[in-house]
This record gives sequence, C-alpha cells and structure tokens, in this order.
Amino acid sequence: MTSNQETAAGAQYSKTDTGSKPADPYKAKAYENELPVKEKVEGLIKLIEGSMFGMMTTRQAKTGHLVSRCMALAGKENDIDLVFHTNTESGKTDELQTDPHINISFLNPSSEWASISGTAEVIHDRETVRKHYSPMLKAWIGDLGDGKHDGGPEDPRIAVIKVTTVTATYAVATRNAISRGVQMVKGVATGDIPDVNRVREITQEEISDYKRLAVGGK
Repeated sequence: MTSNQETAAGAQYSKTDTGSKPADPYKAKAYENELPVKEKVEGLIKLIEGSMFGMMTTRQAKTGHLVSRCMALAGKENDIDLVFHTNTESGKTDELQTDPHINISFLNPSSEWASISGTAEVIHDRETVRKHYSPMLKAWIGDLGDGKHDGGPEDPRIAVIKVTTVTATYAVATRNAISRGVQMVKGVATGDIPDVNRVREITQEEISDYKRLAVGGK
C-alpha cells in the first residue's frame, strides 16, 4: 500500500512482489484517510496543542545536511499554519532564506506523532512580533545591556517564523500504554500487525479546502 503523500511524491522504490497481499500491512491496517477533512484537521490541531515542543528541520545551504532543533509553538494562523519565535542571528534564518522548505514534527507522551511539511518565511514586522511575543523569550535571547538588544518585543533580533502548512501526516493512539504493549507482544509472537494507532494524512488539496472553509466561516 502506498500512501497519498508517497504517490504524490512519485514513490517507485520496490524490491519485491507480494502479490495480492499488502507489502506494508501496517499502513494497510493503520491508515485512516476517509474521514472528513474538518475532522482530520481538528485531530491534528489537538495533537499539536497537546505537545510542548516540536522539532523544526531545515536544510543547510553549504552542505545540504538536514538540521533539526527543538522549538516551542508560539501560535497558529488560519488554524493550521504554525508560528515560532526566532533569533534572526541564528543559523536557521540563513537556512530558510536559501531554502524555505521545512518540516515540523511533534511527539507526545502517548506516542502520538505528527509530521508537517510546508514552507517558511521569516517575518520581522514589529506588529506581528508583538502579537506573538512572550516575556519568556528574554531568557533565550538575553539582554545585552545596550538599551536596544534587551530581549523585549522591540529587540531587532526577535522575529517570527511562519510555517505555511502544505501537507501533514499524524498518528493518534487507539489504546492506552498497557494495551499497546500487549498488542506489540502479540504481534511479535504471531506476526499480526498490532492495532495501536490510526494514521491520517492531510493532502495539499485538503489543506487548501479547509483554509477556504475556515476563512468563509469567519
């Protein structure tokens, strides 16, 4: 079974033929893509809001290496586009200027996860910075004591990274930790795929449709 995202990306790698049986039985069992778009998006938002931090992945221009760092979500726009604070003098701002493609991933204590692919822009507009500013930023930015770089909302080092969501994949748990453990042990013993979660994909078209409906409903 190939997911919608893999099909869109032109996935072709294969080393075997399993006939009528799914080569990836986990996907065949866990993927749940027939839900209404609104329900899928609301499930993603709930998972994100229940996660303290996400991992932001960008690409270094010189080496091509992917680099990830832990980020706290500062807010959302259009319900599904993500906002983060940044120090403009950090490496990720340079990386985004070269390549705006980005991935944000989340993992919560229930082993539920989300992966969001999109494009990012670094916003310096002070009104936007003030809208999302948190006094906690001062602990990370610091006060240089020159009256300008003080870690406050007017500090020119503070900007906002807005991630426009293009596609998303996430998994929600269907059982508690003990039941998931039992399912895993059973799977090892029998070869049956454990029933521990449901994986949902939100395509680019579904994201666009949701945003149009969200704007129209306000």
